[in-house]
Amino acid sequence: MVWEFIQNQILGMKWLDGWIAQLLLSLGVDIQSPAGGSLEFFLYDVIKITVLLCVLIFGISYIQSYFPPERSRKIMRRFHGLGANFIGALLGTVTPFCSCSSIPIFIGFTSAGLPLGVTFSFLISSPMVDLGSLVILMSIFGAKVAVAYVVVGLILAVIGGTLIEKMGMDRYVADFVRQSASAADLDAASLTVRERLLFSRDQAVQTFKKVFLYILVGVGIGAVIHNWIPAAWIERAFGQGNPFGVLLVTLIGVPMYGDIFGTIPIAEALLYKGADLGTVLSFMMAVTTLSLPSMVMLSKVVKAPLLRVFIAICTFGIIIVGYLFNFFQGYFFS
Repeated sequence: MVWEFIQNQILGMKWLDGWIAQLLLSLGVDIQSPAGGSLEFFLYDVIKITVLLCVLIFGISYIQSYFPPERSRKIMRRFHGLGANFIGALLGTVTPFCSCSSIPIFIGFTSAGLPLGVTFSFLISSPMVDLGSLVILMSIFGAKVAVAYVVVGLILAVIGGTLIEKMGMDRYVADFVRQSASAADLDAASLTVRERLLFSRDQAVQTFKKVFLYILVGVGIGAVIHNWIPAAWIERAFGQGNPFGVLLVTLIGVPMYGDIFGTIPIAEALLYKGADLGTVLSFMMAVTTLSLPSMVMLSKVVKAPLLRVFIAICTFGIIIVGYLFNFFQGYFFS
């Protein structure tokens, strides 16, 4: 009962949904109609995700103030093999929330001489898995799904980075990346508590400005799916009746650009309408990890053979993950 309260009232903010419903009813809005239901869904999800986002980014940034890039590099140099890839993937969970913003950090790690596999484990996990998305996923899909998604994302990042390392593709990194100097780091040890709080506030504000548009777009699309598209259509395209649903959403997700916070509401609406769990999670992974804009950016820092290998490994992994989650869907919602 305690966990249900935390998940529903603190993380899920069900009380907020009730307040919004009462407010709309008092204004004469029929929340049972498609338009009224879409408005309720939009207001509730935008406010909930924004509040959770700002609170989480503030807390994560405060912790991150103790681990600037140079310190992170020193930590990772102590590990080798799978351990190093795992540490790289873990560091990806406390960094920015879209693939495009992760690429500059990837360049810094690579130019510092870290193994290529470690930096790619970081690059895979950073947009796909983070502490903020864990909490928001938990508030929408429940603890089982959220934890399983994060664990599988980390495994995919470790395997992807390890395969790239074993293939010896260092020569396909752009020359300027290897030659570039490391960025200057702030002296984490000298920061006062006030400076860390200001740093955390600034990070929260900057992240909010960066992702809020995508939250609006993602929730807007989710609201349309949730209240306007017939459930039979979603079930036919992305449900158990279509064995190619995972492949379809992976291909749909790649050209899109968004962060995990803008993608979760779309996944929520698809799942509510009858799409399979693994199918919607594959969609989330494809959008956040393989978006076309981020691949264009990555093509400037790695050469074509390495880029193709990275896309192939991620795509294959996302598809396998999707089918696995579909197979075990009954366990997650039992």
